[in-house]
Amino acid sequence: MKRTLLIVDDDLSILKLLNFILSKEYDIVVKNNGIEAFSWLEDGNMPELIISDLQMPYFDGQSFVKNVKISGFYRDIPVILLSAAHDLDAQVSAMPFKVDAFIHKPFNPTALKTAINQVLQVYESSNI
Repeated sequence: MKRTLLIVDDDLSILKLLNFILSKEYDIVVKNNGIEAFSWLEDGNMPELIISDLQMPYFDGQSFVKNVKISGFYRDIPVILLSAAHDLDAQVSAMPFKVDAFIHKPFNPTALKTAINQVLQVYESSNI
């Protein structure tokens, strides 16, 4: 059985690319913004990993991840942030919550897969 990844991004081309790259190994759920993603979680869905863009309209990635991390139900879901922001390192460092990995756009698909595998391995080993 494949693990489920929730991917949150407002850029349709990124969603299609991530789905293409990752769908052979994972069940992919795509949402266009943080509101849709959080609603999906509140419907009782529990992915093994969340990949979220940082800059999105309505409910940006930082607000979405903050709400995930302060929630009693979802706070242990590992998160990888994707962003084209030039100051991504500084933004992640300033966040009042833990992000498991962050990757700059444009990204190398192999590096993304490696990051996903590493984050999932750490998460699984800490929950044994």
